[in-house]
Amino acid sequence: MAVKFVLNETSYFGENSREVLPEEIKKRNFKKVFLVSDKSLVEAGVTKKIEKILEDEKIEYKLYDDVKPNPTIKNVTDGVEECKKSKADLIVAVGGGSSIDTAKGISIVMTNPDRADIKSLNGPSNTINRGMPLIAIPTTAGTAAEVTINYVITDEERKIKMVCVDPNDIPIIAIVDSELMSSMPKSLAAATGMDALTHAIEGYITLAHNEMSDMFHMKAIKMIFENLSKAVNEKDKQAIEQMGMAQYIAGMGFSNVGLGICHSMAHQLGAVYDTPHGIANAMLLPTVLEFNGEVCYERYRDILKELGYNADIYTKEELIKTLVEKVKNLSEEVGITQTIKDYGAKEDDFSMLADKAMEDPCKPGNPRETLKEDFIELYRKAM
Repeated sequence: MAVKFVLNETSYFGENSREVLPEEIKKRNFKKVFLVSDKSLVEAGVTKKIEKILEDEKIEYKLYDDVKPNPTIKNVTDGVEECKKSKADLIVAVGGGSSIDTAKGISIVMTNPDRADIKSLNGPSNTINRGMPLIAIPTTAGTAAEVTINYVITDEERKIKMVCVDPNDIPIIAIVDSELMSSMPKSLAAATGMDALTHAIEGYITLAHNEMSDMFHMKAIKMIFENLSKAVNEKDKQAIEQMGMAQYIAGMGFSNVGLGICHSMAHQLGAVYDTPHGIANAMLLPTVLEFNGEVCYERYRDILKELGYNADIYTKEELIKTLVEKVKNLSEEVGITQTIKDYGAKEDDFSMLADKAMEDPCKPGNPRETLKEDFIELYRKAM
């Protein structure tokens, strides 16, 4: 059976790599940029670094910064209207997964106007046209939205996170500039880093994993364990650059093979309680790893061996316990010590959250069959 792998066209890495932006815009004959970011980055002066590059090269642009941390359908539809008014022929997204995901939604609707309701984009997509050209410049080291075929939009009315999977949304260029990532506050660096670890581990154990995705995910896991704490706690420049690379590598993998129930559960916490996505994953990952270990502990052995453990002699129980503890320890090292209760989760909501998780597009990739009762118990353990 053929294995399909989709990657973006061109990527740049390294400190100040954003300087290539004007050259790429001009050689592709784009005339006007629709710049998508969020207000916090605008206020922090991060977006201005990209605006200055465009201004210095006399490239016309229109800024759209009405993006929530968990972007909504309205963020996308408002963006589409502003993009139309701007007459731009290129979208440039600056920010974390929220800005890039919003930009992807705008990109798709601009060339597929029949999907303007946004709700019809949920799940595996059947859009016809490639999205409006998009260049993604991430400012966080976690979501890998700059290289994936996925984007996540919140339907506030139904209180669900829509996971839109569409090869037509992939950016034409990714610019992973570690200098932009260095401005992240500690809490955001920790949350996005743990999001990247969740991507890498879930991608490694997902049912659809293959030899190529295994290569990406294993490398990312090792790089994250080696660099996340230094990137967060010491603001080590080399570690920050390595985290930018690690989350991108994880993205190349999971974008092609999917994820699992940690994401299915985290999406619901974000939709219902507005829990930051990386924090949700960090709080849930140890509990989910323990649950999935019953069927994929041999994959845990592979991970632990890569991390330097003499795991060949471990029993199943030791493999599960060791990996769970290592993930917990890393989370605590970077300051994530909360439980889902701290973000408003209530036991009375577990049945509702479980129903939503059962319908989440990430669930089918999980290595262990998960029933509604399992989800309820997992949420309870994560309290």
